[in-house]
Amino acid sequence: MKVLLDECLPRKLAQALVGHEVRTVPEAGWAGLKNGVLLAKAADLFDAFITIDKNLSSQQNPCTLPIAVIVLHAKSNKFKDVVQLVPQLLGVLASNPPKGVHPV
Repeated sequence: MKVLLDECLPRKLAQALVGHEVRTVPEAGWAGLKNGVLLAKAADLFDAFITIDKNLSSQQNPCTLPIAVIVLHAKSNKFKDVVQLVPQLLGVLASNPPKGVHPV
């Protein structure tokens, strides 16, 4: 699965997502884009977008999202906190999640 990591997540999280092709927003050249524009661009090249931004679903209509958005519910965006969610995250990615918001 092709996965895009939000710029607010640690880059080394990509290494933990074994079996998936992972790029970060800055690697894609999209740093600083607003969520709506970012998601529209990501939908053309990626299967899923991973973020820790819990406000995303209130800023965007979850029913019209052009891509699967996985929202991590961690204590912080530090690697030590988000890496604990990797087993659940890999399970969601393995299920080939449909477009919309998926909490982890």
